[in-house]
Amino acid sequence: MASVALPAISSYTALPRILVGGRFNSTSGLVGGGSLVRRSLPCLCSARKLRTFRAETPDVSKREREPMLPPYNVLITGSTKGIGYALAREFLKAGDNVLICSRSAERVESVLRDLRKEFGERVWGTVCDVREGKDVKALVSFAHETLGYIDIWINNAGSNAYSYKPLAETSDDDLMEVVTTNTLGLMICCREAINMMFDQPRGGHIFNIDGAGSDGRPTPRFAAYGATKRSVVHLTKSLQAELQMHEVKNVMVHNLSVAEYLVSSIRSIPGSQSMKPTYIRFLTGFKAYSQIFSRLAFGARRNRYLIED
Repeated sequence: MASVALPAISSYTALPRILVGGRFNSTSGLVGGGSLVRRSLPCLCSARKLRTFRAETPDVSKREREPMLPPYNVLITGSTKGIGYALAREFLKAGDNVLICSRSAERVESVLRDLRKEFGERVWGTVCDVREGKDVKALVSFAHETLGYIDIWINNAGSNAYSYKPLAETSDDDLMEVVTTNTLGLMICCREAINMMFDQPRGGHIFNIDGAGSDGRPTPRFAAYGATKRSVVHLTKSLQAELQMHEVKNVMVHNLSVAEYLVSSIRSIPGSQSMKPTYIRFLTGFKAYSQIFSRLAFGARRNRYLIED
């Protein structure tokens, strides 16, 4: 079988970021003592060699996974407000360690301060724009530094450019915002998450959050957003097929229609040691449309709760 090369994660300097909590010690685990805020701290990370998947090689097709037991290390993109923030809180309530991120340093700092007051040193955060490959690679490096590994990676970051108008009236900037965040950003995050988890003894699970339009129904007045969410389902299925094709048994990609209480459903997947693809549904069909339209009716501020950037 022909080999498939995954992009290497090359050396880079981490972007300015924020850290809350201690650091990770490979011998004793998580330790405290970290500063609340750490800005502009450069970190030169060692280059990782280009890896090749071959289905017939024992190290891939016959690799034994370590059992994945709680507490889990969870990374959630776009998690300083809205659904991402709600998910972060639910995982923390369940006793897991959580890494949050956002484009806004101010929001990351504020949310981390609040979450630490309630949950202690089990939460970390950094600035990340998912549209930028270097940012997502820096996010992976930050996860290695603070948690050591990630069991659950939730791709929640998304945008509708806070726009609710016919496509014919939508600006170039708004279209670029929606497509680069929801489609390009998702692809970059999936690529880096797969590369990260492939090397982890426990493997990992990636959850791609869908939204209105994912079921193929029309989304008038936010057509671009709906089109990008329709592509989420296709991308997830394609990645599942790629991993199966190359007999990668320690990484799985899932679709997720979210609600806060579904954290228990997400956590049950690694706990069961299952590596079968799943589609956890709640916010689909009429529920998705009714929530979007009700929030849009009350303006951009309410709308931000549903569609995280």
